[in-house]
Amino acid sequence: MNGSFTALRCLLQTSKYHGMFSSLARRLSSASGPGPKVCIVGGGPAGFYTAQHLLKARDDMVVDVYERLPVPFGLVRFGVAPDHPEVKNVINTFTQTAQHERCYFYGNVNVGTDVSVEELRKAYHAVVLSYGAEANRSMRVSGEGLAGVFSARDFVGWYNGLPSNKELQPDLNCETVVILGQGNVALDVARILLSPLDLLKKTDITQHALDTLAASRVQRVLIVGRRGPLQIACTIKEVREMINLPDTAADMFPADFESIPEDLKDLPRPRKRLTELMMKTVKTASGQHKANKSWGFRFLRSPLEVLPGPDGKRVAGIRLAVNKLEGSGEDAKAVPTGQTEDLECGMVISSIGYKSLPIDPCVPFDPLSAIVPNNMGRVKDTAGLYCSGWVKRGPTGVIATTMNDSFDTARMLLKDMDSGMLNLSVNKPGGQEITALLKERGVRAVSFPEWEKINLEEVRRGTAVGKPREKFIDVKDMLEVAWS
Repeated sequence: MNGSFTALRCLLQTSKYHGMFSSLARRLSSASGPGPKVCIVGGGPAGFYTAQHLLKARDDMVVDVYERLPVPFGLVRFGVAPDHPEVKNVINTFTQTAQHERCYFYGNVNVGTDVSVEELRKAYHAVVLSYGAEANRSMRVSGEGLAGVFSARDFVGWYNGLPSNKELQPDLNCETVVILGQGNVALDVARILLSPLDLLKKTDITQHALDTLAASRVQRVLIVGRRGPLQIACTIKEVREMINLPDTAADMFPADFESIPEDLKDLPRPRKRLTELMMKTVKTASGQHKANKSWGFRFLRSPLEVLPGPDGKRVAGIRLAVNKLEGSGEDAKAVPTGQTEDLECGMVISSIGYKSLPIDPCVPFDPLSAIVPNNMGRVKDTAGLYCSGWVKRGPTGVIATTMNDSFDTARMLLKDMDSGMLNLSVNKPGGQEITALLKERGVRAVSFPEWEKINLEEVRRGTAVGKPREKFIDVKDMLEVAWS
């Protein structure tokens, strides 16, 4: 027996194991120590940026990140287009944060169901809600429920491997797709629908999406907006990518741009460059060689009704109100003229925005703006509760916007700690108490090292077929690998 203990002691003293157990000991020590403990709900960009700032600001801070899915990174994994791998490089920064000795990741934990926000508030000095926007804004028109009508959020989730969208099964056996909305997400969807399969095969797009796109008959994508060219919501990079798509021509109306040249000199530089690019595209479109596919913006149009086919069950077109603008610039309003226009199409994709949902009855929520009411990230009338990201400000901006927003929330939280508004004199149990609660309830969390097992297996599967990764699209498969 003594020989066994001696051998074990020798093993632990070797550099390989000593480092591992020393790190574990430090983590256990910090988790149960007297420092401030903060819980973040949501393992996407807002959650990790908030955690990053908090950990850098105080060397006694412990941050626990709870995520509903077994896998981290939220919108970076499930929202960023598969042909934009450079945007996903931010995952390296989030991984460094998750591997910090005072940061703990708890995947596969559904806050609001497995554990309440009130229970988190009792266990931590502060709770930050960073759970994003998981619902779609409704078009509120008849025919929205017809087969062949999808939200962009669900369509993007389908090709990016979001488990809740794996059964979507879009039928691309049609020539024309109409996308409502002219933001970057709308252009992402259009680009994926029209991109050559050989380009997509080299990305981390899911295999089931590749198979469906391989059989696609889609030749034409129209991107519809309620206002004009000067109010379009996308950025120049996405428009340029559409223009440069192989074997694909731009299809736009010169009349939409006729009144613009005189306004250009007063535009902010990004808007000016974007408008000039669109105008140049319209001018050169007539001289383009014949292409097999096309895309185009349709301005000053709003959806009135999705039109069914003869069977009454499937989309066959969309009726649009023709608008005019009142006012100018970013503040211009779209006003119906009373005229309408019908477009034939076999699919309608609504890209008019995401919205957050209430997470727990104890958390204030504004159903009109679909955010948690807050002042610079401090939730109104609820001590110790904060929010960051889309649930704080609404689903706008890019990842850098979310970074700045999350840092602002972290600064507010730290200010409240320094001022004494948050009482740090009481030692809180943090994750130890919540882990015990989850165990009682039969909920097993996925740790960050267990996520890394999923990650390695996805990369292995992808490498075998020439892709960066082949994502698991079923939670059951993720958990099987994580706990193997």
